[in-house]
Amino acid sequence: MRINIQTHCFLCIVFMLITINMTFSQSLDSLIKIAIDNNPEIQQLQLQYEISNEKINEVGSLSNTEFGVGYFVSEPETRTGPQTFKLSVKQMFPWFGTLTARENYQNSLADVEFENLSIAKRKLALSVAKSYYKLNAIYGKQVITDKNITLLQTYEELALNAVEIDKASLVDVLKIKMRQNELIGEIQVLVENYKGELATLQQLLNTSDTITLRDYKVLSIPSDIVLNETTDSLQLHPELIKYDKLYKSVSQSEVVNQKGKNPIIGVGLDYINVAERTDMYVTDNGKDIVMPMVTLSIPVFNKSYKSKSKQHQLAQEKLLAAKQERYNQLVAVLKQNIANRNAAKIKFETQTKNIDQADKTEKILMKSYETNTLKFNDLIDVQELKLKFQLMQIDAALSYYLQTINIHYLSNNA
Repeated sequence: MRINIQTHCFLCIVFMLITINMTFSQSLDSLIKIAIDNNPEIQQLQLQYEISNEKINEVGSLSNTEFGVGYFVSEPETRTGPQTFKLSVKQMFPWFGTLTARENYQNSLADVEFENLSIAKRKLALSVAKSYYKLNAIYGKQVITDKNITLLQTYEELALNAVEIDKASLVDVLKIKMRQNELIGEIQVLVENYKGELATLQQLLNTSDTITLRDYKVLSIPSDIVLNETTDSLQLHPELIKYDKLYKSVSQSEVVNQKGKNPIIGVGLDYINVAERTDMYVTDNGKDIVMPMVTLSIPVFNKSYKSKSKQHQLAQEKLLAAKQERYNQLVAVLKQNIANRNAAKIKFETQTKNIDQADKTEKILMKSYETNTLKFNDLIDVQELKLKFQLMQIDAALSYYLQTINIHYLSNNA
């Protein structure tokens, strides 16, 4: 008996060290914030979004101004003198509205990157929440198993007293001890499960700081909760909004394509230096030449614009089909999550009734001890059933919360 109690206490201390030996405690909301702040994928997508935003300034700029310098090796003679060197400058201007169209297109691409960032944040929050509830479930199972070990110690004392007055056999005592050993082994398994899940959470948070949960409690489901989720808000989900943003980016790309069919205007200036004539005197002797220039670039024979328009049309049709397919998938998953959550609530309530019946049976058996008819086999059987019901209830509650956070992720309530 002493060995079992010592082992039990040692396991409890190990479990407490795992849960208490931390630098600070965190609620679920703060854990999600830490994960989002530290996650490398989130950081990468955030930087990609900033790059896309910065590109708006790039595409809104004019092309390079062209400067030219020419020196006449063989100076051509003119009436007013020989030409010595030439300077030129030219700037091309796209058609009216082209730069704005390019900026709008790049802005639409940045919007797509923003949706990618939103989706990644929601998925990370979902993973952190799942780990959080799994840790709570493991904690709840440890608490309940610990209580059952304590209860078995009480049964063992009763059995030993009954042996002394020949109202029970040592077989009953040994059965109780074997049951204690089983539960101690289950706590050892729970300790390992807890360490594994804690490592998962630590990886999601991407921090060297050790973490504990602020409000550890045995998971339960409120009896008065109303389950009325629908698929109405699915259209607002970032995974579907992303398709809308992609569709818009294709539309903006087509606007840029149409603007490309317009002429490109160039404005320039040529300056030619003319030396004075020495052989004779003429009017405007040595007068330099200044020549303003205007150029026009027109895509007369370019068929690529028509081809791009067709590609854009096909791309939009593809996006509409892809969005509908993804919507159908999300609807199916959401309905399944809702059904699973409803089933989990039913299972939880069923186990609540079973636990209540087990408590009543246990009280009846304990009362029989007063009339010297205590049956330890029946008592152990009831204890095992009760523990089974309690663990199944925690599993049902865990399933309920896992399905709930899945529903929140899908229904834009995250």
